[in-house]
Amino acid sequence: MDQVGVREGFEELYGAAPEGVWAAPGRVNLIGEYTDFNEGFVMPLALPHTAVAAVSRRSDGVLRLHSADIDGPVVELRVDELVPRSDTGWAAYPAGVVWALREAGHDVGGADIHLASTVPTGAGLSSSAALEVVTALALDDLYGLGLTRPELALLAQRAENDFVGVPCGVMDQTASACCTEGHALHLDCRDLSIRQVPFDLASQGLELLVVDTRVKHALGDGAYAERRAGCEEGARQLGVSHLRDVAYEELDAALARLSDERVRRYVRHVVSDDHRVDRVIALLDAGDVRAIGPVLTDGHASLRDDLRISCAELDLTVSTANAAGALGARMTGGGFGGSAVVLVESTDVDSVTKAVMEAFAAAGFTAPRVFPAVPSAGARRLS
Repeated sequence: MDQVGVREGFEELYGAAPEGVWAAPGRVNLIGEYTDFNEGFVMPLALPHTAVAAVSRRSDGVLRLHSADIDGPVVELRVDELVPRSDTGWAAYPAGVVWALREAGHDVGGADIHLASTVPTGAGLSSSAALEVVTALALDDLYGLGLTRPELALLAQRAENDFVGVPCGVMDQTASACCTEGHALHLDCRDLSIRQVPFDLASQGLELLVVDTRVKHALGDGAYAERRAGCEEGARQLGVSHLRDVAYEELDAALARLSDERVRRYVRHVVSDDHRVDRVIALLDAGDVRAIGPVLTDGHASLRDDLRISCAELDLTVSTANAAGALGARMTGGGFGGSAVVLVESTDVDSVTKAVMEAFAAAGFTAPRVFPAVPSAGARRLS
């Protein structure tokens, strides 16, 4: 649904025109997975798929939320009665942002919000972060809070961590808030410094495909939290605050100090994936875009074997795409389903896509959704 449809839907629901319409994108992560909460490095890019919100302020402390994508009534809450981990379903994401803003001391009252999103849910493309960031940006504008984009991202992350209950890092929200068109975002998750890295694949005769396996995942089920806890245990045993502090050159020595095989695997993945981000940055700076393909494939092997968050559909995507001529591929996002990214020559898009589709059909899997990942703009006001 475009901004006109969202505006019209708002008027039908609430009987008046909204004060404005805002958008925030989903993201796909090029490289650097499960590194963000370890204060490491990530490299996401914003997708053209967005969550769009029409919003108006209310003076009575009532928060009304509605999604055009979910068959259900308007959710009505009071901002002074918002309680973390309450069972509000999808509405927990925008409600959590209101809670986080108020907890941070910002004078945010009620609001009427109507949302619609084209970001696929459960596909590892940060549909929840898009909902959070678009809500945060709209309320920042309407209430004149004057927050920076990184500050909005941190508040949106707090909403997901403390209100919804998913212990995510800050990458998804920062990508949605801060990415720019035509670039990938190199984010240092320790100091939140960012660098916009030119990523114009078309000029190189390349495309980055997203293969949404349509296998749904729910990160709140404990698997993500278990791996985060394992990483924290590894840092504790190694005497560092975060795994970011373990140098890649010292990885073997560090692993030798860990007795728990599971923790050792997690540590190996995180430290090596931080190194892979560095390698991709160096290759892009050198103009050798095609050479990042094998780095992506190495990253998938680490996610599959060390972090163990892949699935049959993701593994089939990567192996089939590479066999069909892709330059490299890997799963992206939280895992246990979701999406993969595939770097291909523009001339090979059709043949690689066809090979993946046929492999899924032969395996009896639901047909995946394949589309190009075009580096797009971050959150913005539309009207």
